[in-house]
This record gives sequence, C-alpha cells and structure tokens, in this order.
Amino acid sequence: MSSYKVLRKNPSAPQVDAAVLAALKELPVAAVSDNMHRSVGATGLQPYHRPGDKSMAGTAVTARSRGGDNLTFLRALEFCRPGDVLLIDAGGDIANAVIGGILTLAAAKMGVAGIVIDGAIRDVAEIRSRDFPVYARGVTHRGPYKDGPGEINVPISIGGMVVNPGDILMGDQDGLLAIPPEDAAELIVKARGVLEAEARTIQAIEEGRWDRSFIDGLEARSNN
Repeated sequence: MSSYKVLRKNPSAPQVDAAVLAALKELPVAAVSDNMHRSVGATGLQPYHRPGDKSMAGTAVTARSRGGDNLTFLRALEFCRPGDVLLIDAGGDIANAVIGGILTLAAAKMGVAGIVIDGAIRDVAEIRSRDFPVYARGVTHRGPYKDGPGEINVPISIGGMVVNPGDILMGDQDGLLAIPPEDAAELIVKARGVLEAEARTIQAIEEGRWDRSFIDGLEARSNN
C-alpha cells in the first residue's frame, strides 16, 4: 500500500498575539506594503465581500488542494481557531468553485477571520451581502469535487505570494499581504508613520499649499 495519504495534515502554527493583530486591523494594507519594498503581496485575487471599516488580519492556516476540489478545505476548517485566516492554494484554477455561500457562512460562524482562495468561488451575490472577508481569483457556477488530494499547514503560493503557516495575513479592498510575525512590530510603527505623513500632505492639498518641488529632485535623479 502506498504511504501517501489523500490529505497530508500538519498542526497549525501558534497564533499571533491578539494585540498585534488588533493594531494591524487599524492599518490599510498599502501603508504596510510601502514599508516592504512595494514588491510583495498577492496579485490577481479580488475581494468579494462587503467592504468593512477595518482590515482583515489573522494567523495563516494554509492548505494546498487540487484545482476545483474542496475536500482539503473541508478538513482544513478543523485546523482553524477563532481569528485565523484560512488560505487555499488551488493552483489558480477557476474551472470549478471551491466554496460558496454555505461554507463561507460556516467559516464565519466558527470565528474564522477570513478566507483566501487562489481558485474560484460561487454564490457571489450572497457573499457580497456579508462583511465576512472572502478573496478569490474568479467565479463560476460549477461546484466542487470532493476527492483530494491535498495538504494542510504547508508553505503555499497565493497569487505569487509565498505564505507560511503562522504568517500574519492582512487584507483589505486593495489586496493581500503576508507578514512574518517577527517583522510585525516594526512594520506597525513604520506604517503609522506613513499615515501621519499622508495626513500632512492631504491637509496641505486641502489648504492649497502643497509643495511640489520634490518632483524636480525626482526628475533630476532619474535623468541619465
């Protein structure tokens, strides 16, 4: 008999400190991303839920599944604790939906902080009526298979972004960002600094005193 099982399952990583997650929920993803070289984060996935006042932030529980199959997703829900974000690497396949209205409702009732799928969803009208965060690559009415195989709590790729179990996963209407927990405290401080600088710029624009001389320096620097 083969030693390979239909689902490879690993324990979930320790949860990130609640105070750190609470601080990140107050920050837009862009302000954090600006301090990570502006070259990280997922691409090609869209939010399908009703926008809320705060960002999504939680400890990543990861899974990798065959495209269009949700057996791994169903089992991975059992590895999620309240406040976790469940991420499914379905290889970007959008031929069959991995989840829909019922399973997203179930996840929300379990206290999951959000769901991210590099694959397809369905029941979009239902999902858009709720503020429970759901991100996906596409939409189709065709339902899932339930055969496997899959892996739970392994490194995955979501829209070109590597996510490790236990990473912090942030999301808002602009997109998704994975943060190593050890970098969070510094990034929070820097992101707050970005917001303070932006507030000063906005005030200057409103008052008609925006100093645009910095553009001359940028242009001069860029001339070859």
